[in-house]
Amino acid sequence: MKVLYAIQGTGNGHLSRARDVIPALLKHNISLDLLVSGIQADIKLPYPIKYQLKGLSFIFGKKGGVDIWKTYYKANSMRLQKEIKSIPIENYDLIINDFEPVTAWACKLKNKPCYSFSHQAAVLSTQAPKPKKKDKMGKWILNNYAPTTHQFGLHFKSYESNIYTPIIRNDIRSAEISKGEHYTVYLPSYSDEKLLNFLSQMKSTKWEVFSKHNNYEYFSKNIHIKPITNEAFINSMATSKGVLCGAGFEAPAESLFMQKKLLVIPMKGQYEQQCNAAALSEMGVPMIKSLKKKHLDKLKKWVDSDSTVLVDYPDITDKIVSQLLEEASVICNERSVSN
Repeated sequence: MKVLYAIQGTGNGHLSRARDVIPALLKHNISLDLLVSGIQADIKLPYPIKYQLKGLSFIFGKKGGVDIWKTYYKANSMRLQKEIKSIPIENYDLIINDFEPVTAWACKLKNKPCYSFSHQAAVLSTQAPKPKKKDKMGKWILNNYAPTTHQFGLHFKSYESNIYTPIIRNDIRSAEISKGEHYTVYLPSYSDEKLLNFLSQMKSTKWEVFSKHNNYEYFSKNIHIKPITNEAFINSMATSKGVLCGAGFEAPAESLFMQKKLLVIPMKGQYEQQCNAAALSEMGVPMIKSLKKKHLDKLKKWVDSDSTVLVDYPDITDKIVSQLLEEASVICNERSVSN
């Protein structure tokens, strides 16, 4: 079986997960090619990438949300259409898609099955938690950004049969966990200046902030600003008192797995993160809406608390991959017979 695994390159979570999914795929008798689209990731794959595309990236802003203008500017529709037409999906028996728009739309336009193996597939489930405030446009974008025909979802809980608990990468599973004196911060949609102004108000608390906006390390009072590297971020989380991050998927899931106390701030105007925040709130994870001064008391209360949320995230990567390949193989055979 010839397989194309297409991975979203905006943010670090998709590529971090792929580092464990790829070896699980390679255990099977398949020919595997990799495609990555997007321009906002800091994580590199230790595997050859056959197709490296610009795709359609959401650009992080500096005020807690997506930078709409930069996203629009980078979204060259002519170039995107060329990329969609350039991928020879007809040469593959199976397309596995982790919220990657180029191959998803290439498959849709050519009526070819496309298997979503992503967190977004689970978020869209009717059984998964949703925010109280409806966001029709956000839901529409999530539905149409990378449309697929078959879904294998990942979420904080298994809300239905085709939704699985998070893939916790081996780097996290093998990390030595301890409780140090600092808190790990990853809020890429905020500027360093905004984070410094907010966090410095808690003068006795040590913060390790991983910055999306610069590539050098420095100290400012009780705050340690660091560029993002895989090893440094894992070590910081593993030795932290707790983790303050956006309401994405991978960082909160890994924090919960490490039994760290967690506080999330969902990105403004990002429907997926609003859904994640709703799911985490149901589990008992606290949330604040922004870095405004009125939320400082809730941050202080969290710092003073020792409350954590217990989860059970077994290593089921091989199991999910095997089930996906088995289902895809059956459907591929049925299509071959019908044709």
